[in-house]
Amino acid sequence: MGKTYSKKYVLLFAFLMLSIMAFAQSGSISGKIVDEHNQPLPGATVTINGTTNGAAADADGNYVIKNIKAGTYTLTAKFVGYEAGVKTVTVNGATTASFGLLPSTKSLNEVVVIGYGTQTRKEVTGAISTVGSKDFQTGTVTSPDQLIQGKVAGVSITTTGGQPGAGSTIRIRQGASLNASNEPLIVIDGVPLAPGRNPDGTSRIAGVGDPISLIDPNDIESFTILKDAASTAIYGSRASNGVIIITTKKGTSGTPTINFSSQNSIATATQKLDLLSGDQIRAYVNANGNAAAKALLGTANTNWQDEIYQNAFASNDNLSISGSTKHMPYRVSVGYLSQDGILKTDHIDRTSGAVRLSPRFFNDDLKIDVNLNGTYQDSRFANQDAIGAAVAFDPTQPVYNSKSKYNGYTEFYDANNLLNPNAPRNPVGLLEDKHNDGDAYRTYGNVTADYRFHFLPQLHANVNLGYDLAKGGGSTYVPANAAQSFSNGNPNNLFNTGGLSSEYHQKTYNSVFEGYLNYNNTFKDIKSNINATAGYGYYDFRTVNRNFASYTAAGVLVDGSTPTYPYGENRYTLESYYGRLIYTYNSKYILAGSIRTDGSSRFSPENRWGVFPSAAFTWRMSDEDFLKGSKTLSDLKMRLSYGVTGQQDGIDYYRYIPSYYLSDNTSKYQFGNGGNSLYNMYTPNAYDTSLKWEQTTAYNAGFDYGFLNQRISGSIDFYYKKTKDLLSQVYLPVGTNFTNLITTNVGNTETKGVEFTINAIPVKTKDFTWSFNYNVAYNNNKITNLSLVPGVQNVTIATGSISGATGTTVQEHAVGYAPYSFYVYKQVYGANGKPLEGVYADLNGDGIINDSDRYLYKSPAPKVTMGFSTEFDYKKWSLSTVLRASLGNYVYNNTASNLGTSRNIITTVGTIGNASTDYYNTLFTNNQYLSDYYVQNASFLRMDNLGLGYNFGHITSNKHLTLRLNANVQNVFVITKFTGIDPEIYNGIDNKFYPRPRTYTLGFNLGF
Repeated sequence: MGKTYSKKYVLLFAFLMLSIMAFAQSGSISGKIVDEHNQPLPGATVTINGTTNGAAADADGNYVIKNIKAGTYTLTAKFVGYEAGVKTVTVNGATTASFGLLPSTKSLNEVVVIGYGTQTRKEVTGAISTVGSKDFQTGTVTSPDQLIQGKVAGVSITTTGGQPGAGSTIRIRQGASLNASNEPLIVIDGVPLAPGRNPDGTSRIAGVGDPISLIDPNDIESFTILKDAASTAIYGSRASNGVIIITTKKGTSGTPTINFSSQNSIATATQKLDLLSGDQIRAYVNANGNAAAKALLGTANTNWQDEIYQNAFASNDNLSISGSTKHMPYRVSVGYLSQDGILKTDHIDRTSGAVRLSPRFFNDDLKIDVNLNGTYQDSRFANQDAIGAAVAFDPTQPVYNSKSKYNGYTEFYDANNLLNPNAPRNPVGLLEDKHNDGDAYRTYGNVTADYRFHFLPQLHANVNLGYDLAKGGGSTYVPANAAQSFSNGNPNNLFNTGGLSSEYHQKTYNSVFEGYLNYNNTFKDIKSNINATAGYGYYDFRTVNRNFASYTAAGVLVDGSTPTYPYGENRYTLESYYGRLIYTYNSKYILAGSIRTDGSSRFSPENRWGVFPSAAFTWRMSDEDFLKGSKTLSDLKMRLSYGVTGQQDGIDYYRYIPSYYLSDNTSKYQFGNGGNSLYNMYTPNAYDTSLKWEQTTAYNAGFDYGFLNQRISGSIDFYYKKTKDLLSQVYLPVGTNFTNLITTNVGNTETKGVEFTINAIPVKTKDFTWSFNYNVAYNNNKITNLSLVPGVQNVTIATGSISGATGTTVQEHAVGYAPYSFYVYKQVYGANGKPLEGVYADLNGDGIINDSDRYLYKSPAPKVTMGFSTEFDYKKWSLSTVLRASLGNYVYNNTASNLGTSRNIITTVGTIGNASTDYYNTLFTNNQYLSDYYVQNASFLRMDNLGLGYNFGHITSNKHLTLRLNANVQNVFVITKFTGIDPEIYNGIDNKFYPRPRTYTLGFNLGF
């Protein structure tokens, strides 16, 4: 705690020193910028013409430009969606100049970031959504993806749980693959990042839960989401799942602007599993158990979930300074996050910094952007095995036992008074006796240069040099006398592993080089504009792992743990050539086409290169003569697009090459006698020389609309996409390769969907404004082919492993069904409505219930997703909320299937356990893991955020200091029929899920 406060004091001291420096400036132009209803326009800018000197309006619409010499100046005030205001003033000391701006349909001229360039919104040909900082989710937001949750139609962001820094699963139009990556490509300030997760789902950066959480959300200005192939094809590889372009904040013209924000929160676990209490367990055992079982009962009433969860504190602080010096806008920021997890012993500390410089040279012919970011995160990861143990451990037992040999924690013993190897371990002991610490350093950024040729100003040359470097590692320590240090070597002897001391280290080196030419010219005589881009890119991704032996807590080498390879490196490269042409006629008809060819070292030379074209057409219908005079319609645009994108992420690096691996030390063979007669053996890896690009072809038809001078606006899109040559893991007949499981190209999927968005300002008066956004998306995804070779019958791919039944899966990829559909038996119910144990429908009519009677039933993917955001502003008060809904998604309740039986109370291993209250609904004695009873409707309505803010405005007489307070509640409520801990689980299997907390936040923002 002292470390946290000391860092906060350093930030406050820096803020005060910078404030004193700024107060020393004198001579100014000040005023207020308001709209047609005399309401302030926060963020509007005022610039002195011919200079870079200017200022932005605060939350009350007030601005100040300081340190101005005496003279006469022309000022220009600008705000998106409003006509510019111009005034000439004479400065001789303090001068006042206020502006009243009128609305304009020029909001359609807002600049939208696209791949390798920008367009005005009215010219956009693809399905593109933008979310700016004013529309972000608020409260305790520690990962960038959380900022836009529920904000964009067709974009699903599912947090992977409540662990600090856990990150999210992001899907745009449900992705396009089976076993290859379904993550969208993330491009931050022009640097395309490597996927955040490995093929097995682990983080690409060791020592951190999810790499994207190392990006400070406070530094982000906007998100642009490219959804259709016409807008993503320019990125070619890795663009099948959409593209998210993140733009960070940069300096603005004018005198320094200083901001300090602090968000402090308490998180609590509100969702816990319904289990039997200690009294209920005693009642059941006394009624049904024998003398031996009754003798095991304790006298306590321990709620083990209460014992492992806590109220968790977090503090998130950020200090930024932005402005300009002559011809160089700048922004510098530092941030510090300290966050506890609701699972005891979980904690992260994150320190971040960012510098962005934008110098201009040669009369603005050369523009440079330097963007540097760095983050250090120190984590302690709680032992999440405690979540499962807490629901299974006997609630009649206390947490501590003074006679226990295992650090004082109550444990189970067998008939020989030895630790029972088949019983769960004490949940609190699992947390306190395991130290899993990690730290990660990440720095990313780039230098871009945009040169406008003096002899041909319509031609620009662009160079982008980017990098993303990370170093991660950690250690695990378990003391020798911890119960989790013990295992059973044989039925009669307890084997003490002596605890554990291990470590891991990893480095990643990702680099980017891009160079392209852009020609943009308007030919007024023929009412035409040509925007052409051609470029080259080279991308290198390298990961270096260091492997270490494990030791006991006393430092003794664990036998067989010496790594076969102490050092390992994985590397792949991409090389790209791309071009795009956008032709606009009469500002109404826009044709766009692009092509990109990518070469990936993941594939053999014969299959290395993929070609990804796109074409699009836009018709600005509202600019036609028959609609141009409408006083109601302000925008109507039709968009048609087609494109092909590629996929090569999420598969192993060298699977097209015949290779060998060396066995580990537990698989040595003996040749001869003596101490050195044991040898590691080389074994061939499975490989597929025909491995090639997975490709997605997509079509999109959309309309953008606007009414009442854009008071109402939005879009509707219809899309269809088909993926062929799916990269997926499939089982092979024995003897056909060096393994029975291989990644290869196996088949096709298709996705159809509709998206609708509306933004509106229903009420706007002098004192009160109400605005809202609503988006809804329908998506239907199914597998259409899973043939290994043409003409061969389609295969099915088992997936979805569950807890409690080793080797059992409950999901399957099959033709005609959605990926990850549940593969189960159809449960038969009795006259009382309760399921009959072991009784299933004979679907094939052969009179025998076997595997052929299992059927495909529902899937985790929702059919419909919705988001709703609204804000009410009254004078200086603001009230906002964000809600999300998901319809048609199903989840397998693995906790109920594993614990909802009587055999979990009086177990077969000589212990007393606990059971889910679902036992009362089934009265099952034995587990029925494959019953469709456990596949539950997980549709939900969730209120993500409820926020209240008050803007004090200027709090000092000289109007230099502003203050805003805010209060937020996150994860306010969830309405669902699902009986598990949370209905929002992306993979569709609920087991040992880390609960999402409800978080209460109080914060403030100081501006100068």
